[in-house]
Amino acid sequence: MLAPPWIPVPPPGYGGIEAVVALLCDELVRRGHEVTLFAAPGSVSCAEVRPLLDRAHPDAIERSLYEADHIARAFAAIDAAANEGRPFDVVHDHCGFAAFAMADRLSTPLVHTLHGPFTEDTVAFYAHHASKAHVVAISRAQLDAAPPGLRVAGVVPNPIDAAHWPLVAEKDDYLLWVGRMTAEKGAHRAIAVALMAGMRVVLAGPVQPGQERYFAEGIEPYLDGERVVYVGEVAGERKVQLFSRARALLMPIRWPEPFGMVMLEAMVCGTPVIAFPEGAARELVSPGETGVLVEDEPAMAQACRELSQLDPARCRQAIIDRCDVRCVTRAYEQIYRQAALQAASAPVTLPSATLDGHHSHLVLRGAAANDVSCQTLVDPASPTY
Repeated sequence: MLAPPWIPVPPPGYGGIEAVVALLCDELVRRGHEVTLFAAPGSVSCAEVRPLLDRAHPDAIERSLYEADHIARAFAAIDAAANEGRPFDVVHDHCGFAAFAMADRLSTPLVHTLHGPFTEDTVAFYAHHASKAHVVAISRAQLDAAPPGLRVAGVVPNPIDAAHWPLVAEKDDYLLWVGRMTAEKGAHRAIAVALMAGMRVVLAGPVQPGQERYFAEGIEPYLDGERVVYVGEVAGERKVQLFSRARALLMPIRWPEPFGMVMLEAMVCGTPVIAFPEGAARELVSPGETGVLVEDEPAMAQACRELSQLDPARCRQAIIDRCDVRCVTRAYEQIYRQAALQAASAPVTLPSATLDGHHSHLVLRGAAANDVSCQTLVDPASPTY
């Protein structure tokens, strides 16, 4: 498992990718796999943790210096393991671009999860390097913007461990917004919605470098400690309480966000999400079940007044059925097996393959070996959720 070099796994605060990696590693180990996690120093996991750099780099996210160094050291360790007669079966990459671009330098097959949106620049990048690795999208909305030619192994949602998030049926009288302080995330729109609805709103999330002006001009003038409250970055029990006690989570984004972990974290607590129909919100928010999709701020404010119609228990169960870490890990097991089979049968061209007539190099033990649901490949034409 190849995590980015910026933040330890699991993240001490903000860090969606690192949270996903933490859950997958622990569940894979629980299911009997041997997992090595290449991650930032300070990482803790049930997997064997191999930090590669001298320190984490949370203030240098996406700086090529640290990403290239991290990837190069990881690839060297992966090659060394193969040379010593104990090769990895699959590399699961969660980094930005360096590992994907250099994946053909490895003899070990690489599965790359797309964690970000496609832009003009990233479309050109992925189109050029498309054949080098297996790709997993985290939503159909994300995949819709992908360039042709990608080796898409499937669509698998980000996981959540429902056991760590309580169902709370009796909510407090506040709306919640959580995210980075950028205009595209829409904290200013959440404030406008709350004021229109006549309700209290709590804002949570970091102000990262480069976001100070937006916060100072668009958010800070409205903070009064009563109707509009900013609590900074939250983690641990405080974060769980905020999500579980909120009347609703507001998602007033105006860009095609490929996923949005905060939506899962709210809904698994029985807290509905009120969102604009952008990106993955169209897939995660089931109207009348997990939340409401609305077109603009006035409609969002109106929806805030009608939340009693949604059943918290039904909201939670819908997310457990689709995104619980056990379901997501089983889907990834299928993808790992497919990647290993294709590498074994055709290491150069990697054509399509099935399980029939081949033996996988992926060692399955314990629960995974007996799980019938792991015996079929993930069909990119029939997304996992």
